[in-house]
Amino acid sequence: MTKIKPFKGIRPVEELAETLSSRPYDVLSSEEAREESKGIPHSLYRIIKPEIEFEPGTDEHDSKVYDKAVENFHKFQRKGWLTQDPDEYYYIYAQTMSGRTQYGYVVASNVDDYINGNIKKHELTRVDKEEDRMKHVRINNANIEPVFFAYPDNEKLDQIRVEVTKGKPQYDFVSDEGFGHQFWVIKDKSLISAITKEFAKIPNVYIADGHHRTAAAALVGVEKAKNNPNHKGDEEYNYFMSVCFPASQLKIMDYNRVVKDLNGLSEEEFLISLSQNFEIRMVGEEIYTPDSLHNFSLYLSGKWYSLTAKEGTYDNNDPIGVLDVTISSNLILDEILGIKNLRTSKRVDFVGGLRGLEELKRRVDSGEMKLALALYPVSMEQLIDIADTGNIMPPKTTWFEPKLRSGLVIHSLD
Repeated sequence: MTKIKPFKGIRPVEELAETLSSRPYDVLSSEEAREESKGIPHSLYRIIKPEIEFEPGTDEHDSKVYDKAVENFHKFQRKGWLTQDPDEYYYIYAQTMSGRTQYGYVVASNVDDYINGNIKKHELTRVDKEEDRMKHVRINNANIEPVFFAYPDNEKLDQIRVEVTKGKPQYDFVSDEGFGHQFWVIKDKSLISAITKEFAKIPNVYIADGHHRTAAAALVGVEKAKNNPNHKGDEEYNYFMSVCFPASQLKIMDYNRVVKDLNGLSEEEFLISLSQNFEIRMVGEEIYTPDSLHNFSLYLSGKWYSLTAKEGTYDNNDPIGVLDVTISSNLILDEILGIKNLRTSKRVDFVGGLRGLEELKRRVDSGEMKLALALYPVSMEQLIDIADTGNIMPPKTTWFEPKLRSGLVIHSLD
């Protein structure tokens, strides 16, 4: 059973929605945020990346930076750039990329659902990243940015979404990246009740993107409960903001690897080593994209190769072992190239699928990297299977696009 509730969203006035909202805090550098917010006093970056208000090089974890975040959050509300809805509503947020639209319900998810495992994860989190986001939630007493969940398809929720989105959206714009963003407010009490009841029938929801933000939001809720001697369980801090999409609408993009060297091997020796576990076909100079599970694309010295893992090199009954990211990590990066830890090695880097295989080619051709490896993307079915079996995906496995736009709605913990 998934427990959700509507909430009194804090939202930008309509004419500022496009310029106030932003990309998520963790997809761009401080310098990029400084540039994007130039001349925009109401840019959300001034709350989620408040180091841009200081001299370049200022430590983003300095206490004065967190203080600036809350100062700006209050300022945005004081100036009327952000206003709070008078009642508790649900919202629908639609994103369009390359002609494909996905529709998510913006809801307040329950902290206990995360703690008890009803909200399922598939990645490990780092304590330092959790603590950074916890400080941000704590000091603002709000979830400024949403987390990105998936839920098993539900016919009734689909019907409500179709009905709501026939109406004119509250916000409707195309961001600089070329993605469409639309946002509807659900005020009808009967629809709100129906949405709550339908989600209660769903046993689990799944974190698609934002594991650190989810952990931080839930842990702040736990912290507030412990510090409140009169805690009852229905306080607003027992909930955090999420956008929940039906799983069938989501598409995971490939998440590829580039490597700096061949671990002392010549190119010929490297290819011979590869041939023990892979069928190798030289494709030529034309970019080659993996066409199925267990098929990989290798770019080396101006040439593209197709690599297909041989039977017996993976276990179809193991939800982790069957992943192409596991096969490539074990049989190529570790066994041949000596890269034992993807989280800490400086010899490997990762390129999200949105940048395309041209980016892999560019980084190798520039001399920065020696080889590139492109992977067939993980499916939502695989992600759900891994989460349901309590397994954890290897690092840098999934890349979701488009990312959620931050600042279209904010959830106060009061």
